Amino acid sequence: MNILVIDGQGGGIGRALVEKLKSAVPSARVTAVGANATATAAMLRAGADAGATGENAVKVACRQADVIVGALGIVLADAMLGEITPGMARAVGASTAQRVLIPVQRCGTQIAGVQDAPMAQRIEEAVRAVAALNA
Repeated sequence: MNILVIDGQGGGIGRALVEKLKSAVPSARVTAVGANATATAAMLRAGADAGATGENAVKVACRQADVIVGALGIVLADAMLGEITPGMARAVGASTAQRVLIPVQRCGTQIAGVQDAPMAQRIEEAVRAVAALNA
């Protein structure tokens, strides 16, 4: 299973996802793509098998992924203070990969029916969802 983790800004959500996914799905290859170099570096330090930065890296990695994981903003053009370009959002949305998205209220988008929860809990839920896909 090829898991793609996409993050931006400081890479904190991506870092936590990579750490937990490497533990929960040890046979998976985890690729980290950051919208910026800081996010990519944080995910690589967390143990990602490979990493790259920027729009073209997102486009290429989305074509190779079985599962894409990240904050809700990775499918919203101009999210993360503009770091997610329309091309990035389109690549994630058009990918044939299964997407596991974490609802984040800071994206200017709310999902009805989603209860407020600490980020750590949402990350754990995302990791469980990815692990279930591998079962």
